Amino acid sequence: MEVDGLTVDFAPGEETVRAVDGLSFSLAAGRAIGLVGESGSGKSTVAGALLGLHRGTGARVGGTVRVNGTDVGTASDRELRALRGAVAAMVFQDPLSSLDPYYAVGDQIAEVYRVHTAATRRAARARAVEVLDRVGIPDAARRADARPHEFSGGMRQRALIAMALACEPRLLIADEPTTALDVTVQAQILDLLHDLRHETGMGLLLVTHDVGVAAESVDEVLVMRHGREVERGPVAEVLGAPRETYTRALLSAVPRVDGPVVRGSGGTAEASGAPGRASGGASAVGDVLIEAVDLRREFRRGRRNVNAVDGVSLTVGAGETLGIVGESGSGKTTLGRMLVRLLDPTEGRLRYRGTEIGAAPEKQLRPFRRELQMIFQDPVSSLNPRRSVGESVADPLRAAGVLDEDRIVGRVRELLERVGLDPDRYDRYPHEFSGGQRQRVGIARALAAEPRLIVCDEPVSALDVTTQAQVTALLAELQRELGLALVFIAHDLAVVRQVSDRVAVMRHGRIVEQGTVEEVYGAPSDPYTRQLLAAVPALDPVLAAERRAARKTLPPVAEKVTAV
Repeated sequence: MEVDGLTVDFAPGEETVRAVDGLSFSLAAGRAIGLVGESGSGKSTVAGALLGLHRGTGARVGGTVRVNGTDVGTASDRELRALRGAVAAMVFQDPLSSLDPYYAVGDQIAEVYRVHTAATRRAARARAVEVLDRVGIPDAARRADARPHEFSGGMRQRALIAMALACEPRLLIADEPTTALDVTVQAQILDLLHDLRHETGMGLLLVTHDVGVAAESVDEVLVMRHGREVERGPVAEVLGAPRETYTRALLSAVPRVDGPVVRGSGGTAEASGAPGRASGGASAVGDVLIEAVDLRREFRRGRRNVNAVDGVSLTVGAGETLGIVGESGSGKTTLGRMLVRLLDPTEGRLRYRGTEIGAAPEKQLRPFRRELQMIFQDPVSSLNPRRSVGESVADPLRAAGVLDEDRIVGRVRELLERVGLDPDRYDRYPHEFSGGQRQRVGIARALAAEPRLIVCDEPVSALDVTTQAQVTALLAELQRELGLALVFIAHDLAVVRQVSDRVAVMRHGRIVEQGTVEEVYGAPSDPYTRQLLAAVPALDPVLAAERRAARKTLPPVAEKVTAV
């Protein structure tokens, strides 16, 4: 692949926006290059241009792109169809929207194979099962008949990779293939891409905002900002000794599971145990804000009951941050919703400031509603698209009985400014804000009720590392100023380590390990915790290779056995 002076312009209105500005690079067979940068840097636009995906969209593409000798800009539609899939294939970020929900996964892979090879239905089916098996789908012959919704997120991503591999392409373009995946699933996908590249000799272009993912997977890194190249070179050189200020800032924003434990980034970091915060361990008597004892939540799934949370006991002290980590399906979100009584516990006790609220009816809960708030994972779906952000932030004030509109507007403007947003954007709608800004709106809405405890459910899971750092620093600053207690739910162990005093590790609805950050991360006692830590990406390529090798030798963690 050769890219020379690539430019891509969009004209959404009267003003033309240059998304890619004079980018040049090349990729040899068997090599891997990572395009790294924040949202809006032009990474995905470059990936689409390599396969001519902007053709017919109104975008203006300049410069030259050659893939396996084919000039993508001047190629006919027929030549492009032959290029896509057979020579160069793409794995998109969201497998659920990339797979047809009505057709079996195996049939979709077989269709791609037949289009490019004119194979028989039987041969195409056999090829689909073969590549599904190659990417690690268990019982591939049977699972080939499953629909996408019957696969987990990681399995759907594997299915997309299998589809891309069906025609044995020489180039694989992977656009954010591990975004929002659990750390263990992410490690499996990265290990798979690494092994496939070395086995088949294909080239890999990896698009990612996660610098750690790039360190795990590529030979060369190209850092982008505002559509331009900022820095490029061997991965060890760029990540180990970056020349450019922007690259250094990008790396400094990456949370890590090694090094000293600090709380709050952005120049206001303070050591664990600093004044004003719990220094770990159980909260002191009298400081307990919320306490869960043997908390359980059961859901009905068809003819059987599923224990989403199965006997969890924990405490959170005033001004303390308890981090809860675990993979998807571990029960983290269900537990968080029970702590603020958005879900009723099936069994167990829940006490807030000494008062039993686990079984309390709504009328008795009302005095506590303002003090128990939640920041949701997806600010897009948790904000009403038809209402301005100012009105959404005002909702808790109106629910609390504030009737004076001038007072409401003034308070909302204060809150918007407090979380780093322009108060004059009160009347703007959610779609006019970036992902990080929408999350700040969610924080402002939670603060409007003047809470004492906020449950943060994956608040930074889909954000760039720099935006992650800004949001976590904001939460730490608010916590210090207002004395808030936080329950920080995430699957990213590095982020949890950065913000938490104590950590609880969940698996299959149970807490398998909990303790101070130093105890859980420094000397984990449970095999599952060790497995999670081994899957965290490393910024050092040498260490990343060592961890990849170590993951292959880790014994499997025993699965949960439940009676139905």
